[in-house]
Amino acid sequence: MINVTRSYLPQREKFDAYIDKLFESRWLTNKGELVQELEKRLAQHLGVKNVIAVANGSLALQVCYKALNLKGRVLTTPFSFAATASTLNWEGLTPDFVDICPKSFNMCIKKASEQQLKEASAVVPVHVFGNPCDVELIEQKAKDFDLKVVYDAAHAFGVDFKDKSLFSYGDLSTVSFHSTKLFHTIEGGAIITDNDELAEICRKLINFGITGPTTIEGQGTNAKMNEFEAAMGLCVLDDIDVIYKARADIWNVYQTYLSGAVDFQSWASYSENRHSYAPIILESEEQLLHIEKSLHESGVIPRRYFYPSLNTCGYTQVEQKCPASESLASRILCLPIYPGLEIEQATMIAKIVRAAI
Repeated sequence: MINVTRSYLPQREKFDAYIDKLFESRWLTNKGELVQELEKRLAQHLGVKNVIAVANGSLALQVCYKALNLKGRVLTTPFSFAATASTLNWEGLTPDFVDICPKSFNMCIKKASEQQLKEASAVVPVHVFGNPCDVELIEQKAKDFDLKVVYDAAHAFGVDFKDKSLFSYGDLSTVSFHSTKLFHTIEGGAIITDNDELAEICRKLINFGITGPTTIEGQGTNAKMNEFEAAMGLCVLDDIDVIYKARADIWNVYQTYLSGAVDFQSWASYSENRHSYAPIILESEEQLLHIEKSLHESGVIPRRYFYPSLNTCGYTQVEQKCPASESLASRILCLPIYPGLEIEQATMIAKIVRAAI
């Protein structure tokens, strides 16, 4: 069986060497040496000032909302993983959906009405599949309407825009290090910012507001990454260039065999695709289901990322029409892409898709 993704595992001996150190030190959490090393190395690799390692990407978003003291309505995209909207709800905020650009898959800030912009306290756009949002226009709108900006950059590890890290934009950015991601720490994530003051606030929030053995400065939660996860992250980071290349090679197979038969995401100029996902867009949901069935019959398990469109989910308690997102969600299918997937296997998958079409 070929799943849509498979977790990358580094050399066992390298990981075991870190684990041996943890058994010797017995320092397993609370900002241990490995978490500190990982944060430093990630900041260097990504070209950013502050990386705050956390337990997962969802908590990263929630901590950002607290750090910025968000209230009321927050503009966000309906085309994303469930956590983008559910974390807002969880924190007592109201997601106000703005429809997407059907080519980039990202939230189109031009579609936000002036009333939406005036009523919102912030905007939470998503760099969908790592594709940069229109960060310059979002920055201008945020300035004009006094909005905070938190980028859900869960898929954007290693992506630059105009020669600097995509994580440099907005007040804060978050990234997921879940085991299915391009870079992972088993579970985990990070908050990233070039604002030192915000970074310090976030560091307090992820550790119950504790700042010393006998001092607690305000409310916080437990969102810390542990040392075992950091050990995995350090090993995976050593292999990141190999991971980038393997995914690019697989994507090139899909693009070669399927060009003209399916549509692809339009990628932002001045930015390199790190191939976190391999999405294809079909003519209709009927065609998608036919292709999905054909793949299943050959032991290939793609995924309908992202379905359904979040504006149609009852838990958000917001009834809004987002026709571009709803249409895309019904016609998009992500094909398997991960290091270890053979070129021959990717070719076979592409041929099944083409034959089914």
